[in-house]
Amino acid sequence: MKTYVTIIFSSEGAKPSDVKERLLELGLKALKGNYDFVYEWNEEPDIDNLLYLADKIHTALKGTEVLFSLETV
Repeated sequence: MKTYVTIIFSSEGAKPSDVKERLLELGLKALKGNYDFVYEWNEEPDIDNLLYLADKIHTALKGTEVLFSLETV
């Protein structure tokens, strides 16, 4: 399974390159196309694993004034 991340930037927030570095440190990969980043799971995640990843992303992006959404398929 994969969790896709979409980012919405604010001109008042962190630079896109800084946001990218924070997400790469969590093990996400940058993409081109409909999504901005992807996290590839080794095993099918349960709800707790998905929430843990969402919490890690939330913490990494705190203070950057960006919005993010997740989609796991």
